Parts: sequence; C-alpha cells; structure tokens
Amino acid sequence: MSNFGVYVHIPFCQRKCKYCDFTSFDKCDETIKEKYIEVLLQEIEQCGIQKQVSTIYFGGGTPSVLPAREIEKILAKLKQKLIVSQNAEITIEVNPGTVDTEKLKQYKEIGINRLSIGLQSTQNRLLEMLGRIHQYEDFSKVYKQARECGFDNINVDLMLGLPTQRVEDLKQSLEEVILLGPEHISLYSLILEEGTELEKLVSQKKLEMIPEELERQMYWETKKILEQNGYCHYEISNFAKPNFQSRHNLDCWNQEEYIGFGVGAHSYIDKKRFSNVDTLEEYLKNHSKILQEQQTFEGQAKEYMMLGLRKIQGISISKFEQKFQIHPLFYFRFEISKLEENGLLEVDLDEIRLTKKGLDLANLVFEEFVSQ
Repeated sequence: MSNFGVYVHIPFCQRKCKYCDFTSFDKCDETIKEKYIEVLLQEIEQCGIQKQVSTIYFGGGTPSVLPAREIEKILAKLKQKLIVSQNAEITIEVNPGTVDTEKLKQYKEIGINRLSIGLQSTQNRLLEMLGRIHQYEDFSKVYKQARECGFDNINVDLMLGLPTQRVEDLKQSLEEVILLGPEHISLYSLILEEGTELEKLVSQKKLEMIPEELERQMYWETKKILEQNGYCHYEISNFAKPNFQSRHNLDCWNQEEYIGFGVGAHSYIDKKRFSNVDTLEEYLKNHSKILQEQQTFEGQAKEYMMLGLRKIQGISISKFEQKFQIHPLFYFRFEISKLEENGLLEVDLDEIRLTKKGLDLANLVFEEFVSQ
C-alpha cells in the first residue's frame, strides 16, 4: 500500500531569520493566530481524503510559537477527519527559545514522536548574523529537556556555506552535535534568496558569501565526519542513524502523495499538484486549493527522476519499471547517456544514482529532467 503524508503549515515566527523566504510572518497578534487556527481547522474539516496517513509534519514558520493546546486541537481534528495509522511518524519543528519542558511534555502526550530542532550553528556569532533568536546554550537546554521528556527521535538542523563561516566552525558544530547523539542531522547549504535581509546585506557588500570551492569542501567534510560517526548519508542534505531516516521526506522523494493544510501549503494527489494561497489575508478569506499542475506521463516520470536522484542510493530501475511500465534506461536514454558521459550519473544492475561529481553539480542533473 502507498504511503500518504500530511503537512500542516504554521506560518508564525517570533522573528523572521535574515535568510528566510518561506511563507512566514513575525508581526502577528494573538487574534490573527486564533483566526488562523480556526480557518485551518475548517480546511481540515472540509477535507474528503480517505487514505491511510503514514506521516504528519508540522512545519513553518515556527510551529512551537503556538501554545501546545493549539497543536493538540489540530492533531485531534486530523485524527477525526483522516485515517491516521497507529504507527504514524508525527514530526514538529521547534526552535530554541519557543519551547520548555512543559510544552515538550504536552507534545509527547498528544502523540508527537519526532522533533526537528533548528540549530543552524553552534557559534553564537553565526547565529546572530543569521538573525536567529537563540544562542547555542538555548539549544543545548532544549535538547536535554526533549530527551528528559522521552523523545527518542530527534533531528538537528545545521547550515553550511554561511558568510564568515570557516571549515573549523563547521567541524566544531558537527563534533558538538554528534556528542549529543541525535538520530538525524540535516545539513543545508545556505541559498541566498532574493528579497531576504541577508541578500540585501550581501548586495550592499556588508557581508560576503564564501567561495563555492570552500562551500563544497565543507560539504565533503560533513559527509566524512558524519559517516565516520555512524550516520548514513541517505539524501543530498540528510544523514541518519540506521532506521531513523525521515519517513515523511523520504515519501516526498519517492513521489508518494500528500496533502498540505495552511497558508502556502502544497499537495500532491492523483498526479495533480495543488497549492493554497500564500498571503495570510487571502488564506483567512479563502482556503480552497488552486490546481497548479495536472501531470502528463512524461512530467510525472521526469519528476520521479528528479526527486529520486536526491537520494544517495538513487532510483531503483525495477521500481521505475513497475510504476511506469517502461524501462528508464530506454525512456531517458538521451538524458542518462549524456549525464553518464559527463561523469554525473552512474548506472549499475538496478540503480541510477549521482556520482561524487554529480553530488557537487546536482542542479545540472536535475535540469535534464525539468518538464518543458
């Protein structure tokens, strides 16, 4: 049976980070937050999906800025309207400075079984430069509290390629986080998004992005250190201890279906991609889903390749054949041949995957599978 995921978008933040271009808002009063929850519950109420839900993911924004009782209401409504599997993975993103022991205990009691904590770096000067609201000491405290509350599946988010970040800084961050022993570590390269505060600082020459070669050196250093410490590199930016891969994200990379609730949330059902409006004002007035794309056979197959190649083990040829009733090495013979010749892809008995060079130039690979 296919897996089906639920994504719930909580767009509120205590303060928007300087690099963030997500649909998130940091100057909302309690009335707006209450209204948002009311509309979100209505959206879930009107959902007619009758599929077994295997994962639920509360993302943001910062979901942990809300009182735990609001998260409890949303989760109860999801369980009332959808068929939520007994062993569903239920994740919530939290930021240090927005949770305490009491809130974490309540999360555990209502059935949340996976935490994703946004750290980004153990250097306070880098956290300040990014506009984070916490210091490393705040993260350490939250991590300890989460363990004391019984959470045994924790992800920690880190970033590399930050202005003024050195390889030594990254190594120190990795070493300190590894000592804590989280089950999962996500490590993302900073992308300078247009219109963000960080982008303005760089364009005004108040900050400077590090050279690409240094960013790549950091990436490979990360891979080496985490693998030496028992973490499996299973997706371009994600590492996990055995059996602790993010089920929710893996399902997305395997092109499984999901539904998104909340402002700006996306859904993928019956080969159709939908999205909700991405302004708060519009969403509070009208939360109906807008059809963005009705996939053709070619579009679905190309997307399957693009998503699947994010995984380190790549794409199973036999699973592609089973899903699309055609051999990928035949259907994508020109693209795969070109990428192999350029040393970006490798093919063995049942797998098509990125090479080491392909990991460095993944966007060039993905471009070959973008629908025209």
